[in-house]
Amino acid sequence: MLIGQVQIVLPGHRERHPVINAALWMVGTLLSFSAMAIGGRELSAQVSIFEILVFRSAVGLLIISVLLSPGGWGQISGRRFGWHLTRSFAHYAGQYGWFYGITLIPLAEVFALEFTIPVWIAILAVPLLGERMTPSRWLAVGLGIVGMLIILRPGLAVIRPAALAVLAAAVGFALTYILTRKLALVESPLAILFYMNAIQLPLALAPASVHWVTPTPAMWPWALVIGITGLTSNYCLARAMALADATVVGPMDFLRLPLIAVVGLVFYGEEFDWLILGGAAIMFYGILASVRAERARVPRD
Repeated sequence: MLIGQVQIVLPGHRERHPVINAALWMVGTLLSFSAMAIGGRELSAQVSIFEILVFRSAVGLLIISVLLSPGGWGQISGRRFGWHLTRSFAHYAGQYGWFYGITLIPLAEVFALEFTIPVWIAILAVPLLGERMTPSRWLAVGLGIVGMLIILRPGLAVIRPAALAVLAAAVGFALTYILTRKLALVESPLAILFYMNAIQLPLALAPASVHWVTPTPAMWPWALVIGITGLTSNYCLARAMALADATVVGPMDFLRLPLIAVVGLVFYGEEFDWLILGGAAIMFYGILASVRAERARVPRD
């Protein structure tokens, strides 16, 4: 620890390796995503998806406003409101599709289909960011499509509309990440999150108010869980990525799938489908292979 400018090493104390710290932050990410999925499933028994999005945005906006209150409101300039608006619409559509899937199909299937996001990012980055498709990116796209087909099994099983909604949500999230990359160069993370929640709140509130159902007292804690984990999941993931390479954090993120499969089995009696895990593993291999190839291609100092 530091006292003034003097570093004192306590007996038996040893600084943790950055990878260990990254793993601990990933634990927070995994728990946050799992808690948000459970919260969405529980709330959907009483309220509409629009109301779930209202709670998520309202709680998130309240927390961010508290964080900005010590003097950070100068970050909210409004100069790039068009970018924020487009990003918020894309994320709103993605959130709706994700929660829709959570309510109707096994949780493991939702999380597995969510792993297609890097595939859509690679495709959308070509026209939107001017990036070019390298052989490693084509590999990631190809294996992503193979994994997706294994999960959906078209022709062998009926493709449920909820699964297609989750795929559409993945496209929305991919567009969100691309626009975040643009905004992150000129805006603070808190400003991006503030605009996202401030814009999405009225978007969800308008349709939710048509058939508003006030949750019972037992449901209000789940509303708080959704709002809080919507922030903590992204924050913990960002901290993990800052401490370790994507090739290290990536396999940790893959643990979301078996974890949520256990949650689905224990809490909702969902049978685990090994083809879902296999398809997701193929997608993830393509992503990691692409990341390694990109790292090798970038010149080092």
